[in-house]
Amino acid sequence: MPGLTGKVMIVTGGNSGLGYESVKAFFLKGAEVILASRSAERGEQARREIIKEVADNVSNEVPGDLSNGVQEDPAWGKILVMQLDLGDLESVRQFAGEFKSRFDRLDVLMNNAGIMMTPYFKTKEGFEGQLGTNHLGHFALTGLLMEVLLETPGSRIVTVSSGAHRNGDMDFENLQFENGRGYPRSRAYGRSKLANLLFTYELQRKLESEGKPTMAVAAHPGIASTNLARHLVPNWMVRLLFPLFGFMMQEKAMGALPQIRASVDPKVQGGEYYGPGGKREWKGFPVRVRSSEASHNLQDAARLWEVSEKLTGVNFDL
Repeated sequence: MPGLTGKVMIVTGGNSGLGYESVKAFFLKGAEVILASRSAERGEQARREIIKEVADNVSNEVPGDLSNGVQEDPAWGKILVMQLDLGDLESVRQFAGEFKSRFDRLDVLMNNAGIMMTPYFKTKEGFEGQLGTNHLGHFALTGLLMEVLLETPGSRIVTVSSGAHRNGDMDFENLQFENGRGYPRSRAYGRSKLANLLFTYELQRKLESEGKPTMAVAAHPGIASTNLARHLVPNWMVRLLFPLFGFMMQEKAMGALPQIRASVDPKVQGGEYYGPGGKREWKGFPVRVRSSEASHNLQDAARLWEVSEKLTGVNFDL
Protein backbone atom coordinates (compact mmCIF):
# COMPACT_ATOMS: atom_id res chain seq x y z
CA MET A 1 0.00 0.00 0.00
CA PRO A 2 1.18 3.54 -0.69
CA GLY A 3 1.53 6.01 2.15
CA LEU A 4 -1.74 7.79 2.93
CA THR A 5 -0.55 10.74 5.00
CA GLY A 6 -2.77 13.74 4.32
CA LYS A 7 -5.62 11.62 2.97
CA VAL A 8 -9.12 11.74 4.48
CA MET A 9 -11.19 8.56 4.24
CA ILE A 10 -14.66 7.52 5.40
CA VAL A 11 -15.44 3.87 6.14
CA THR A 12 -19.09 3.11 6.84
CA GLY A 13 -19.60 0.20 9.20
CA GLY A 14 -16.04 0.67 10.39
CA ASN A 15 -16.64 -0.79 13.83
CA SER A 16 -16.58 -4.45 12.78
CA GLY A 17 -15.68 -6.99 10.11
CA LEU A 18 -14.35 -5.75 6.78
CA GLY A 19 -14.81 -2.13 7.78
CA TYR A 20 -12.74 -2.59 10.93
CA GLU A 21 -9.89 -4.10 8.92
CA SER A 22 -10.10 -1.31 6.36
CA VAL A 23 -9.95 1.41 9.03
CA LYS A 24 -6.93 -0.30 10.59
CA ALA A 25 -5.09 -0.58 7.26
CA PHE A 26 -5.68 3.07 6.35
CA PHE A 27 -4.76 4.24 9.86
CA LEU A 28 -1.48 2.33 9.72
CA LYS A 29 -0.56 4.12 6.48
CA GLY A 30 -1.16 7.59 7.90
CA ALA A 31 -4.68 8.48 6.75
CA GLU A 32 -7.21 10.40 8.78
CA VAL A 33 -10.04 7.87 8.92
CA ILE A 34 -13.63 8.61 9.84
CA LEU A 35 -14.99 5.44 11.39
CA ALA A 36 -18.72 5.69 10.71
CA SER A 37 -20.81 3.48 12.97
CA ARG A 38 -24.51 3.14 13.73
CA SER A 39 -23.53 2.99 17.40
CA ALA A 40 -21.08 5.65 18.54
CA GLU A 41 -20.29 3.51 21.56
CA ARG A 42 -19.33 0.50 19.45
CA GLY A 43 -17.41 2.77 17.13
CA GLU A 44 -15.39 4.17 20.01
CA GLN A 45 -14.69 0.67 21.30
CA ALA A 46 -13.47 -0.34 17.84
CA ARG A 47 -11.23 2.72 17.63
CA ARG A 48 -9.56 1.85 20.91
CA GLU A 49 -9.17 -1.80 19.91
CA ILE A 50 -7.53 -0.83 16.61
CA ILE A 51 -5.09 1.51 18.32
CA LYS A 52 -4.25 -1.08 20.98
CA GLU A 53 -3.82 -3.82 18.38
CA VAL A 54 -1.51 -1.67 16.28
CA ALA A 55 0.44 -0.51 19.32
CA ASP A 56 0.84 -4.05 20.65
CA ASN A 57 2.17 -5.20 17.30
CA VAL A 58 4.54 -2.30 16.81
CA SER A 59 5.76 -0.96 20.12
CA ASN A 60 3.63 -2.32 22.99
CA GLU A 61 2.67 1.26 23.76
CA VAL A 62 -0.41 3.29 22.87
CA PRO A 63 0.83 6.67 21.64
CA GLY A 64 -0.91 9.97 22.09
CA ASP A 65 -3.95 11.11 24.00
CA LEU A 66 -6.96 8.79 23.68
CA SER A 67 -9.37 10.95 25.67
CA ASN A 68 -10.68 13.27 22.94
CA GLY A 69 -11.96 10.71 20.41
CA VAL A 70 -9.18 11.40 17.92
CA GLN A 71 -5.94 9.46 17.86
CA GLU A 72 -3.08 11.90 17.25
CA ASP A 73 0.06 10.36 15.77
CA PRO A 74 1.93 11.72 12.75
CA ALA A 75 3.35 8.35 11.71
CA TRP A 76 0.13 6.37 11.81
CA GLY A 77 -2.73 8.75 11.26
CA LYS A 78 -5.97 9.50 13.07
CA ILE A 79 -9.28 7.79 13.71
CA LEU A 80 -12.40 9.84 14.32
CA VAL A 81 -15.67 8.14 15.26
CA MET A 82 -18.88 9.59 13.82
CA GLN A 83 -22.39 8.20 14.25
CA LEU A 84 -24.19 7.13 11.07
CA ASP A 85 -27.37 5.09 10.68
CA LEU A 86 -27.85 4.25 7.01
CA GLY A 87 -31.41 3.16 7.71
CA ASP A 88 -32.32 6.71 8.75
CA LEU A 89 -31.95 9.42 6.10
CA GLU A 90 -31.95 12.15 8.71
CA SER A 91 -28.91 10.50 10.29
CA VAL A 92 -27.28 10.36 6.85
CA ARG A 93 -27.92 14.06 6.32
CA GLN A 94 -26.60 14.96 9.77
CA PHE A 95 -23.46 12.91 9.19
CA ALA A 96 -22.80 14.53 5.80
CA GLY A 97 -23.41 17.99 7.21
CA GLU A 98 -21.09 17.46 10.16
CA PHE A 99 -18.39 15.99 7.93
CA LYS A 100 -18.50 18.94 5.53
CA SER A 101 -18.34 21.39 8.42
CA ARG A 102 -15.09 19.77 9.62
CA PHE A 103 -13.32 18.68 6.41
CA ASP A 104 -12.65 20.27 3.04
CA ARG A 105 -11.45 17.09 1.32
CA LEU A 106 -12.51 13.46 1.00
CA ASP A 107 -10.14 11.09 -0.78
CA VAL A 108 -12.07 7.86 -0.31
CA LEU A 109 -15.69 7.20 0.58
CA MET A 110 -15.89 3.49 1.32
CA ASN A 111 -19.53 2.37 1.27
CA ASN A 112 -18.85 -0.76 3.29
CA ALA A 113 -21.64 -1.11 5.85
CA GLY A 114 -24.28 -3.70 5.16
CA ILE A 115 -26.77 -6.17 6.52
CA MET A 116 -27.32 -9.67 5.18
CA MET A 117 -30.42 -11.85 4.85
CA THR A 118 -32.31 -10.26 7.72
CA PRO A 119 -35.96 -10.95 8.47
CA TYR A 120 -38.28 -8.54 6.68
CA PHE A 121 -38.32 -5.08 8.22
CA LYS A 122 -38.59 -1.45 7.16
CA THR A 123 -36.19 1.42 7.69
CA LYS A 124 -37.29 4.67 9.32
CA GLU A 125 -38.47 6.00 5.94
CA GLY A 126 -40.35 2.77 5.22
CA PHE A 127 -37.84 1.24 2.81
CA GLU A 128 -37.33 -2.52 2.73
CA GLY A 129 -34.52 -3.03 5.20
CA GLN A 130 -31.79 -4.60 3.09
CA LEU A 131 -32.26 -2.37 0.04
CA GLY A 132 -32.71 0.67 2.29
CA THR A 133 -29.53 0.07 4.26
CA ASN A 134 -27.23 -1.49 1.69
CA HIS A 135 -28.14 0.67 -1.30
CA LEU A 136 -30.41 3.65 -0.60
CA GLY A 137 -28.53 4.83 2.49
CA HIS A 138 -25.22 4.73 0.64
CA PHE A 139 -26.77 6.34 -2.46
CA ALA A 140 -27.92 9.27 -0.33
CA LEU A 141 -24.62 9.52 1.53
CA THR A 142 -22.62 9.57 -1.71
CA GLY A 143 -24.82 12.25 -3.22
CA LEU A 144 -24.61 14.45 -0.13
CA LEU A 145 -20.81 14.17 -0.08
CA MET A 146 -20.32 14.51 -3.84
CA GLU A 147 -19.34 18.19 -3.69
CA VAL A 148 -16.35 17.56 -1.44
CA LEU A 149 -15.41 14.41 -3.38
CA LEU A 150 -15.31 16.37 -6.63
CA GLU A 151 -13.12 19.03 -4.99
CA THR A 152 -10.55 16.39 -3.94
CA PRO A 153 -8.04 15.37 -6.62
CA GLY A 154 -7.99 11.62 -7.23
CA SER A 155 -10.99 10.86 -5.00
CA ARG A 156 -12.79 7.53 -5.12
CA ILE A 157 -16.14 6.08 -4.13
CA VAL A 158 -15.68 2.39 -3.29
CA THR A 159 -18.88 0.40 -2.81
CA VAL A 160 -18.77 -3.10 -1.36
CA SER A 161 -20.97 -5.61 -3.15
CA SER A 162 -21.06 -9.42 -2.89
CA GLY A 163 -20.92 -12.52 -5.01
CA ALA A 164 -24.58 -12.83 -4.03
CA HIS A 165 -25.37 -10.09 -6.56
CA ARG A 166 -25.52 -12.91 -9.11
CA ASN A 167 -28.69 -14.14 -7.40
CA GLY A 168 -30.29 -10.71 -7.50
CA ASP A 169 -32.90 -9.31 -9.85
CA MET A 170 -34.40 -5.85 -10.28
CA ASP A 171 -38.18 -6.27 -10.20
CA PHE A 172 -39.25 -2.64 -10.34
CA GLU A 173 -42.90 -3.63 -10.01
CA ASN A 174 -42.16 -4.89 -6.49
CA LEU A 175 -38.73 -3.45 -5.81
CA GLN A 176 -39.10 -3.39 -2.04
CA PHE A 177 -41.14 -6.56 -1.49
CA GLU A 178 -44.14 -4.52 -0.45
CA ASN A 179 -45.51 -5.72 2.89
CA GLY A 180 -43.12 -8.66 2.72
CA ARG A 181 -44.64 -9.99 -0.50
CA GLY A 182 -42.30 -12.51 -2.14
CA TYR A 183 -39.57 -11.90 0.43
CA PRO A 184 -36.96 -14.63 0.60
CA ARG A 185 -34.09 -13.18 2.62
CA SER A 186 -31.50 -14.29 0.10
CA ARG A 187 -33.35 -12.76 -2.85
CA ALA A 188 -33.65 -9.41 -1.08
CA TYR A 189 -29.97 -9.47 -0.16
CA GLY A 190 -28.95 -10.36 -3.72
CA ARG A 191 -31.07 -7.50 -5.05
CA SER A 192 -29.43 -5.00 -2.70
CA LYS A 193 -25.95 -6.18 -3.75
CA LEU A 194 -26.89 -6.03 -7.44
CA ALA A 195 -28.10 -2.48 -6.76
CA ASN A 196 -24.65 -1.65 -5.36
CA LEU A 197 -23.07 -2.57 -8.71
CA LEU A 198 -25.70 -0.94 -10.89
CA PHE A 199 -25.18 2.24 -8.84
CA THR A 200 -21.39 2.07 -9.10
CA TYR A 201 -21.34 1.59 -12.87
CA GLU A 202 -23.99 4.24 -13.51
CA LEU A 203 -22.16 6.71 -11.26
CA GLN A 204 -18.93 6.08 -13.15
CA ARG A 205 -20.68 6.68 -16.48
CA LYS A 206 -22.08 9.96 -15.17
CA LEU A 207 -18.71 11.08 -13.81
CA GLU A 208 -17.02 10.31 -17.12
CA SER A 209 -19.70 12.08 -19.16
CA GLU A 210 -19.15 15.22 -17.08
CA GLY A 211 -15.38 14.96 -17.34
CA LYS A 212 -14.91 14.49 -13.60
CA PRO A 213 -11.76 12.71 -12.36
CA THR A 214 -13.46 11.17 -9.31
CA MET A 215 -13.80 7.39 -9.74
CA ALA A 216 -16.51 4.93 -8.72
CA VAL A 217 -15.19 1.41 -8.03
CA ALA A 218 -16.68 -1.76 -6.50
CA ALA A 219 -15.33 -4.74 -4.60
CA HIS A 220 -16.46 -7.91 -2.88
CA PRO A 221 -14.82 -9.96 -0.11
CA GLY A 222 -15.49 -13.50 -1.26
CA ILE A 223 -16.47 -15.63 1.72
CA ALA A 224 -15.00 -13.99 4.79
CA SER A 225 -15.49 -14.95 8.42
CA THR A 226 -17.38 -11.88 9.64
CA ASN A 227 -20.58 -11.57 11.67
CA LEU A 228 -22.58 -10.46 8.63
CA ALA A 229 -24.53 -13.73 8.48
CA ARG A 230 -25.58 -13.60 12.13
CA HIS A 231 -29.27 -13.51 11.15
CA LEU A 232 -29.08 -16.86 9.35
CA VAL A 233 -28.25 -19.34 12.12
CA PRO A 234 -27.78 -19.23 15.90
CA ASN A 235 -24.28 -18.69 17.29
CA TRP A 236 -24.10 -22.27 18.58
CA MET A 237 -24.73 -23.56 15.06
CA VAL A 238 -21.99 -21.31 13.67
CA ARG A 239 -19.54 -22.81 16.17
CA LEU A 240 -20.66 -26.30 15.21
CA LEU A 241 -20.53 -25.83 11.44
CA PHE A 242 -17.44 -23.65 11.14
CA PRO A 243 -14.98 -26.58 11.26
CA LEU A 244 -16.93 -28.19 8.40
CA PHE A 245 -17.11 -25.13 6.15
CA GLY A 246 -14.11 -23.16 7.36
CA PHE A 247 -12.05 -24.31 4.37
CA MET A 248 -14.31 -22.20 2.15
CA MET A 249 -13.69 -19.03 4.16
CA GLN A 250 -10.87 -16.61 4.66
CA GLU A 251 -10.07 -14.35 7.57
CA LYS A 252 -11.74 -10.95 7.56
CA ALA A 253 -8.36 -9.23 7.06
CA MET A 254 -8.03 -11.10 3.75
CA GLY A 255 -11.65 -10.44 2.87
CA ALA A 256 -11.04 -6.71 3.24
CA LEU A 257 -8.15 -6.66 0.75
CA PRO A 258 -10.28 -6.20 -2.41
CA GLN A 259 -11.97 -3.06 -1.07
CA ILE A 260 -8.65 -1.78 0.28
CA ARG A 261 -6.98 -2.31 -3.09
CA ALA A 262 -9.89 -0.59 -4.85
CA SER A 263 -9.36 2.37 -2.51
CA VAL A 264 -5.62 2.91 -2.79
CA ASP A 265 -4.02 1.06 -5.73
CA PRO A 266 -2.86 3.78 -8.16
CA LYS A 267 -3.53 1.44 -11.11
CA VAL A 268 -7.26 1.10 -10.37
CA GLN A 269 -9.60 2.54 -13.00
CA GLY A 270 -13.14 3.79 -12.58
CA GLY A 271 -15.87 1.20 -13.06
CA GLU A 272 -13.65 -1.74 -12.10
CA TYR A 273 -14.68 -4.53 -9.72
CA TYR A 274 -12.27 -6.31 -7.38
CA GLY A 275 -12.56 -9.61 -5.53
CA PRO A 276 -10.50 -12.60 -4.35
CA GLY A 277 -8.45 -14.29 -7.05
CA GLY A 278 -9.02 -17.86 -5.90
CA LYS A 279 -11.44 -20.53 -7.15
CA ARG A 280 -14.99 -19.20 -7.49
CA GLU A 281 -13.74 -15.93 -6.00
CA TRP A 282 -14.27 -17.37 -2.53
CA LYS A 283 -10.86 -16.40 -1.17
CA GLY A 284 -7.41 -15.26 -2.18
CA PHE A 285 -5.54 -12.06 -2.87
CA PRO A 286 -7.47 -9.31 -4.67
CA VAL A 287 -7.66 -9.13 -8.45
CA ARG A 288 -9.93 -7.48 -10.95
CA VAL A 289 -13.03 -9.67 -11.48
CA ARG A 290 -16.15 -9.64 -13.63
CA SER A 291 -19.66 -9.07 -12.36
CA SER A 292 -22.86 -10.50 -13.78
CA GLU A 293 -24.46 -9.46 -17.03
CA ALA A 294 -27.41 -8.09 -15.05
CA SER A 295 -25.11 -5.65 -13.25
CA HIS A 296 -24.29 -4.02 -16.61
CA ASN A 297 -27.91 -3.56 -17.69
CA LEU A 298 -28.07 0.09 -18.74
CA GLN A 299 -31.85 0.32 -18.53
CA ASP A 300 -31.97 -1.12 -15.01
CA ALA A 301 -29.14 1.15 -13.90
CA ALA A 302 -30.87 4.28 -15.20
CA ARG A 303 -34.20 3.28 -13.69
CA LEU A 304 -32.66 2.40 -10.33
CA TRP A 305 -30.92 5.78 -10.28
CA GLU A 306 -34.21 7.57 -10.97
CA VAL A 307 -36.06 5.57 -8.32
CA SER A 308 -33.26 6.11 -5.80
CA GLU A 309 -33.32 9.88 -6.29
CA LYS A 310 -37.08 9.91 -5.83
CA LEU A 311 -37.05 7.74 -2.71
CA THR A 312 -34.17 9.49 -0.96
CA GLY A 313 -34.76 13.04 -2.18
CA VAL A 314 -31.04 13.27 -2.99
CA ASN A 315 -29.94 14.50 -6.42
CA PHE A 316 -26.32 14.31 -7.52
CA ASP A 317 -24.82 17.64 -8.58
CA LEU A 318 -22.12 16.61 -11.03
